[in-house]
Amino acid sequence: MKGQRRESMEEEKEEERKSERQRRERAERAERRDVLRARPCGCGGSSSLSSSTDDYKDIISSLPDCLLIHILSFLPTRASVATSILSSRWRSLWKLVPVLDLDQRLPFTQSDTDYPGPTRTNSNFSFLDAVSNIWALRNAIPLSKLRLDWTSNCDSFLVDTWVQDTLLRGGLKELHLFIFTKPPLEMPTTLFFSSTLVSLRLTGAILLNPPPASASTFPSLRTLALGSVRYAKHDSISTLLAACPVLQDLSLSVETSNFYGLGESAGKVKVIVLVPTLKTLDILWPADECWLYKLQINTPALERFDFFGGLGEYVVLENLPNLVETVIELEDDDSVDYKNRIWDFMESLYNVVSMKFNLDTARILCYGPMDGLPMFNNLTSLTFDGNIWPCHYMWPAVQLLLCQAPKVQTLGFELTFQGDYNGYQPDHRLENCMEKTLYDPECLSSHLTTCYYKGFSGHEVEMELVRQVLEEAYILKTMNITFESRLDTEIKLHACKKLRKLQRRYPTCQIEFDKGQFNF
Repeated sequence: MKGQRRESMEEEKEEERKSERQRRERAERAERRDVLRARPCGCGGSSSLSSSTDDYKDIISSLPDCLLIHILSFLPTRASVATSILSSRWRSLWKLVPVLDLDQRLPFTQSDTDYPGPTRTNSNFSFLDAVSNIWALRNAIPLSKLRLDWTSNCDSFLVDTWVQDTLLRGGLKELHLFIFTKPPLEMPTTLFFSSTLVSLRLTGAILLNPPPASASTFPSLRTLALGSVRYAKHDSISTLLAACPVLQDLSLSVETSNFYGLGESAGKVKVIVLVPTLKTLDILWPADECWLYKLQINTPALERFDFFGGLGEYVVLENLPNLVETVIELEDDDSVDYKNRIWDFMESLYNVVSMKFNLDTARILCYGPMDGLPMFNNLTSLTFDGNIWPCHYMWPAVQLLLCQAPKVQTLGFELTFQGDYNGYQPDHRLENCMEKTLYDPECLSSHLTTCYYKGFSGHEVEMELVRQVLEEAYILKTMNITFESRLDTEIKLHACKKLRKLQRRYPTCQIEFDKGQFNF
């Protein structure tokens, strides 16, 4: 009996402790609710929990108009207009934004704008309807930025009207047009006298006919990008550049189609890039058309130079003392004269610190003369990109460039394997074609500390590249491998086994893989 009473008393005490614990928990929850109710709502004073939560959600509406307009200016116009349905507070704010960013790839619907015409269904509410409506409804304030991407059923008359209206109101800083229309839209003369324009990007069916440089001027223009536009005269590009005294960034695409209708004068096209303030230059110069034109570059402040295409008979690079970074991808030509032209072109890049070079171009150079090659004594980072083929032995091409750059510390490969994984074996014909035996690159044994390979697919010709680097790079500690993303898992595993064997032969260097791939 005594044992039963003792058990009963213990059970009663346990129940009391449980009740006390639950009471304390209820008290703590009640205290937390009181704290939340007393918390300020952001507008001064306090309110209930639900009211406080609502105020926090809508705190952005309490910001001044100027700040909200500034925020909306970073959004595409479609998104900016869509905020008008939030509340009466937002209904007209988008009309005050000094930016129009209109992209046909982001379709509008009737619900996005207050279309003033007859009722239309969303399915046939065209881009033209939306843009015309927006242009009519927004307040007549000057635009600081106009961006228009319109490539299907573009109305050149409306584009011309909008551009001229924007320029006449003044204050325009950025104009970006990507349009396709027939006939090409000729840019208005007022464009070439804009004192406020900072960025000008033109692509597509656009005709440029700049007045003489002595008449026109872009005193504020810092960024200019011309892609696949048309030119009214053979010297239109040079005339335009001569009117940009503070230009810093230039992107230029030159093709035969840019000069349709010029007749015999098309063969006299000479592109002169003589801009003392230019810092970055990106040129697309297709090899099959480069023979028709002359290119002269004199840019003493240039820091980055990207060149894609071919080298005609008259391509002159001069006065590039500040050049630090370059990307070179030259298209193929079998002549010895062309190989000499490549070396002459590269000799002007002597001061670069970082270079990305096309592997196919490097391979072509191995078949040319080996005397008097330029040295790149400041080059510390060298990257090879492009395609790698199963039947090509690529090491001599890499070795050739490394021998001309004795201080390279970072060596990179960003390559795409061409061909089937099986069925080919590399040959060594390139090695036999070289006119002299190259010495081992000094940089590999004394300076190279970092090496990476992006797009590795495990083929034998790629394994050979990795093996050659490991064999010559005595102080290399780590080689990072990133597999080609679409590579089959089984092939990756097979490649890992081969790389593991390589690492055993060269234990001073650790082969690593990007996170999420294989690890030893």
